[in-house]
Amino acid sequence: MKTVSRLIFGLVLLFATVVVNGQDTALEELKKIAVIDQKVMMPMRDGVRLATDIYRPKGKKKVPIIFSRTPYNFNSWGDGEQRTRTFERALKAVERGYAYVVQNERGRYFSEGKWDILGVPLTDGYDAFSWMSDQSWSNGKIGLLGCSSTAEWQMAVAALDHPSLGAMVPQGFGAGVGTVGDYFEQGNWYRGGAEQMLFFAWLYGVEHDIFKPRIPAGATQEDLIRISRYYDLAPENPSVDMAEALKHLPIQDFTKNISGKKEVFDKMVRRKPNDKAWFEGGLYHDNMELNIPGFWFASWYDVSISPNLALYNHVRKNAKDASVRDNQYLVIAPTLHCAYTRATENTVVGERSVGDARLNYDEQIYAWFDHWLKGESNSFREDIPKVQYYTMGINQWNSSDTWPPEKAEMITYYLHSGGKANSLYGDGKLSTNQPATAEEADTFMYDPMNPVPSYGGNVCCTGNAVKGGSFDQQGMETRNDILVYTSDILQEGIEVSGFIESTLYLSSDVKDTDLTIKLIDVYPDGRAYNLDETIQRVRYREGYEKEVFMEEGKVYQVDLTPMSTSNYFKKGHRIRIEVSSSNFPRFARNLNTGGNNYDESEGVTATNTIHHSKEYPSKITLPVVVK
Repeated sequence: MKTVSRLIFGLVLLFATVVVNGQDTALEELKKIAVIDQKVMMPMRDGVRLATDIYRPKGKKKVPIIFSRTPYNFNSWGDGEQRTRTFERALKAVERGYAYVVQNERGRYFSEGKWDILGVPLTDGYDAFSWMSDQSWSNGKIGLLGCSSTAEWQMAVAALDHPSLGAMVPQGFGAGVGTVGDYFEQGNWYRGGAEQMLFFAWLYGVEHDIFKPRIPAGATQEDLIRISRYYDLAPENPSVDMAEALKHLPIQDFTKNISGKKEVFDKMVRRKPNDKAWFEGGLYHDNMELNIPGFWFASWYDVSISPNLALYNHVRKNAKDASVRDNQYLVIAPTLHCAYTRATENTVVGERSVGDARLNYDEQIYAWFDHWLKGESNSFREDIPKVQYYTMGINQWNSSDTWPPEKAEMITYYLHSGGKANSLYGDGKLSTNQPATAEEADTFMYDPMNPVPSYGGNVCCTGNAVKGGSFDQQGMETRNDILVYTSDILQEGIEVSGFIESTLYLSSDVKDTDLTIKLIDVYPDGRAYNLDETIQRVRYREGYEKEVFMEEGKVYQVDLTPMSTSNYFKKGHRIRIEVSSSNFPRFARNLNTGGNNYDESEGVTATNTIHHSKEYPSKITLPVVVK
């Protein structure tokens, strides 16, 4: 037993040593080539100061700046992964002749003020640009770089059109997208009007208490550096079993039930999709002019792949200047949220191998910055396609001038059955033949107290509640509350790349319910790997400005928010969709009452019928790339 304990202790010590040494190595290299200026308190227009670390090349008078603003902890004392990455990113930037500036949003760690999601107000970003561009060591050009919460604020601030902002590289940026086209996500809080529960779990882990320790006003930079060696102001929240915690009803009491901090959550959980508060903060909406060259990064198993791609298309079409419209580039990787650089020779996402998905990200990003921030006439525009996307199934990088690819043609598959499409063992079929009969339909019971569990998918940040990625869905498909529709065996392979549209015709005995759909690649041996999924709360089927409830006996057309993928269905494979009314806890379950949902504890079981007849042709339309 002692031997085992010593072994475990030794492994822990070795891991800690590797982490610290990795951090120390980057820091020691930075000390050789960089001027390091930490805990600079950058003033905002209202007097609030934001904690900022600056790393800039020694011996150079004026350099461009790569700027990252984040709600996460980057205090340089300690062994946290975020802090290690900060030194590594700073080293890469300084080695290439850039200053690297990282800053905490207001109210986070050593930054003053009150925190809100996305660092409201937007003027903080504008004021930071002005301060940096005025420094004696700045050449007046700023580029933005970051993933997830370090990217999500970029679009709305960029829309303020600061003269020093030269280029942006938003990665995994979906939670900064409010509304774009048909998507009313409001920063990943919603999908199709149903709450995405990732933010429930995320807020528990990151929200700082209003009673947190605060640095006295007027503390000097010297004081702050000294204090940061002993206190990094990072709370260590008690561990929570999110798989159980997210089941709590009513959902408005989620954080209260786990003794979490509730100020931000409490106000957000009551907002409807069209609440004016979504339009007053740091979210980007497509009525805001965005006129900055952008190098966008998305991934197939990220939370909001479709809205991300829609935003890319929106900027490419609507930027004010033609040159800016022509300088929007996109990379779509086959990974989870912000996991681009974790691709290996055998990249496994969930339990499906997607092959060698590596890409020379740093080389491309710095060539991009060199062009826009240093004015170098390099070959970025000649060498890099407008869209680089990874096609799963054949497991290779492809390129296109547009998204979807130019040769994608929309092919419609219709739902068919003999009335028994329930489960994998039912008779549901997908076919390009339109329904010819007067009445075809499948009925299932949706009990919100026994929802369909989320299994894989496009998700992040939910702790142990949902593991993201692609998993074999066969076990899930034994449930009778999942309708399964499968094509015939493919006689030749097809590439599906683009937006996937779906329309279902529904009748129900309740006022409101949800509809879910999932796209699946079925292998010859029966393995069924999920590609993308979406949901629509039926009360919002006519838009998010009003709620329209159902009447029993009537059939309603429901257009679900588009899905996205690039997948090659090989010869011998089959195309499948699953249709149901829940995907929990990926999405909050609809209690079917027609009430607020967020303040209710009891649900009612719905009898839901999907019609797929000549009159009601339920369908899914796939973007098939014609070779």
